[in-house]
This record gives sequence, structure tokens and C-alpha cells, in this order.
Amino acid sequence: MFYYLLVIIKTDNILLLSIVIVCFVVLSAIFISKLAIDPLQEHIKNLQDLSKETLHELNLPISTIKTNIQMIKKKLSNEKELKRLQRIENACEMLEQRYNELDYMIKKQTKQDIKEDIDLAKLVQSRINFLNSIYPHMKFNLELKNTIIHGDKIGLSKVIDNVIDNGVKYSQNSNKIDIKLSNYTLHIQDFGCGMDEVELLQIFDNYYQSNKNMQGFGIGLSMVKRFCDTNDIQLNFKSKKDFGTTVLLKFKES
Repeated sequence: MFYYLLVIIKTDNILLLSIVIVCFVVLSAIFISKLAIDPLQEHIKNLQDLSKETLHELNLPISTIKTNIQMIKKKLSNEKELKRLQRIENACEMLEQRYNELDYMIKKQTKQDIKEDIDLAKLVQSRINFLNSIYPHMKFNLELKNTIIHGDKIGLSKVIDNVIDNGVKYSQNSNKIDIKLSNYTLHIQDFGCGMDEVELLQIFDNYYQSNKNMQGFGIGLSMVKRFCDTNDIQLNFKSKKDFGTTVLLKFKES
């Protein structure tokens, strides 16, 4: 009887010792993790602060360049000089777009609200104005009805740019793209090489390109789909080989 009692006492002591050891290990792990994480969090915060300050500093020279371009334009009449100035203006617009995208990324990482009321017709028109400077040979036929939505303006701009840019790249035998906006649906139709059913099933795969000779990394449509899924935008593709592709973006009514 005494032997069994001694065994029970020893077993309880071992169990108690085990619990103490486990608690010590867990507390030690939490303490060590905190020592490692706190400097990392501080480093991330410092990087975010530095990025914000750098962006703020970049805003002034961009604004200065744009203002001076407009002043110089008024004094120039020579066509060659105006074309050179136009190239500078286009480069400045690209730089401003990168600025806006960096600002957008910082806001997303810091969980700031990036959604706003968007005049979709004006947004599409502004993206066409920008893309026209890159693809002056293309004719963009626009039919845009006034449409107000609530969403992520910078992210949506990137989606529109990617879809139209894709249409231009795959329209080597055509120089026009039709863009219509009505009933909260944006139609972007090219008249290029189009895709068959097999290609349509693969277009959202990372790095997929139906034409391997095209420049780029093949991640544009994958990004477009992720954005649309996250922001409740219905995305549909209609395509026929040698006849072109139509992309439809269906937005929620605000």
C-alpha cells in the first residue's frame, strides 16, 4: 500500500514538474519572440515614415516640372521643340503615376481607407489620354455614360491600363479599340488575334502568355482577376480566334 502511495506521489511530482517546464519554455519563447519582433516592427515603422517623407519630397519637383512645361509650351511654336517637350511631359506623367502607386501601396500596408467615390467615365477618359501618349497609332473609340461608383481608384486605374495595354499588344493587325460604359458595365473590345477556348482557360495563370514573342511577364491578367475578386467586380472575357477579345467589367451600383 505504501509502495503504491509513493508511486502516486512521484507521478504527481513528475506531472507538476512537467507543467512547470512547459510553462517556462512557453514564457521564454514569448519573451524571446518579443525581443525579436519589437525591433522589426520599429524598423518597419521607420521605413514607412521614410517612404512617406520621400514621397512628400518627390511631389514638389513633379509639380515644378509640370508647371514649367505648361509655361514653356505657351512660348514655343516650333513643331520639333513641341514634340520634344511633349516627350518630357509624358515622362513626367509616368513619374507622377509611379508616385501615386507608391502612395497607394503605403496606404494599403498601413490599412488606410483607400476607397472613394469615382466618376468612372472621367477615370476611363484620363487613362485613355495617358495611353494615347504611349500608343499614338491606336484609335480609341469611346462611348462613356456618366457612372459613379465607390471603390479603389488607383487599383482600378491599373486594371484598366492592363486590360487596354493587353488589347493593344495583341492587336498587331488592327489599330482600334472600342470602349463603352453603360449600365455599370465597362466593355473593352479589341480586334486583334483573339483566343480559342483552351487559351481562355489559361489567361489568369501567372506568367501565361498566349504569344511568347510578346514583351512582359504575363502577370497582368492574374493581377486584374485578384483585384476584381477582392472588390466585387464581375470580370468576363469573350474571345474568338482571329476576331478579337472583349473584356467586361461589371460594377456594383452605388
